[in-house]
Order: sequence, then C-alpha cells, then structure tokens
Amino acid sequence: MTAFFFVRDYKHKYRFFSSEPAKLAQVKFSKPKEIWELAKKKLMLLPQRILSQEQAFGRAFKLKEKAIPIYHSGLMDRKKINHKFYFFLQRQRSKHIFLIIGETLLLPISGLAAFLPGPNVFFYALALLMIIHWQALRGINHILRKKQEFLTSSIFADWEKAVESKKEASFSEILNQIEKEHHLENVRKLLWK
Repeated sequence: MTAFFFVRDYKHKYRFFSSEPAKLAQVKFSKPKEIWELAKKKLMLLPQRILSQEQAFGRAFKLKEKAIPIYHSGLMDRKKINHKFYFFLQRQRSKHIFLIIGETLLLPISGLAAFLPGPNVFFYALALLMIIHWQALRGINHILRKKQEFLTSSIFADWEKAVESKKEASFSEILNQIEKEHHLENVRKLLWK
C-alpha cells in the first residue's frame, strides 16, 4: 500500500510525497517511440521534490480507501495540521489550474516547432508535463473530497526539530532513519539538498 507524507523540508516548506519513488511517466501514443523516450528523459530532469509531489498527487487519485492515511511529524495538533494541509491543497489546486491553462496556451505554439528539422521534443515534453499536472490536479481534488487520517511519526518530529534548530550535522542520520523506518528512497532529495 502506498503511504503518503506531509513533512517540512530543510527550507521549512511543506512537501507532500509518497512511499513510491518518482519514475518515468507511462504514456502510450502512436508517435515514434524514441521521441517519447527522449521527452520522458527531459521530464525526469525536473527537481526530485517537484516530480515526486506531482506523482504522489497522481497516485492519490487511485486510492479507494475511505480515509487517506498521511504521516506527519505530530508537532502540530490535529486541528492545525488539518487546516495547514487543507490550505496547502487549495494552493496546489490553484497552481495546477494555472499551470494547465498556461501549458494549454503554449501547446499550439510548440506544435509550430514541427517545421524545424529534427524531432519536436519540446511539444512532447510539454504534452507529458500537461498529463502529469492534469493527473496531479485529479489527485488533489480526490484528496479534498476524501477524509484524511493524519498519523504521527516521531522520526519526522525529530527531523523537523533538527531543521528548526538548524542542526545540519544530525540531518544525515535522521534521514537514514526515515529511509529505514518508512522504506523511502531518495528522501534526501525530497527533504534536503
């Protein structure tokens, strides 16, 4: 089962991610496969924090449970974390709507690059980005309609306390513990540099 997390990173910004690592988008089109593969590789150059969050939102859409379990540090009471998460989702929802509108406006322009020699990788990368943002928006709307079950994890409390007190020497050790306890890959790229 996919686990979801809502934790502050080293810059004190909340991040939403899942236990599944970021991976190449699975899209099947009839266009030449090598162009899609090249576009997917370009898309994987996005920062891990952003790509993981987008894919976590997309994965949330597939959940059939009545309540979505979300791990957090437990440093805020239930009411506060509920409000914080709700407003986080609302901001993300608005952001994704604007991104999709902007990408929709850019798509016809990127199609004009077809007249240039070589494959139109910009068009395909933009199309993949639109698909990822659309899937994330569906996931955000799905989370907003569902009940969220906030589960506390003491290791995330240790992480947020270390971030608050700026004890960078302990970051690596705590992140190792987070990886082991929650079976997370690349948690350093999600929460730290």
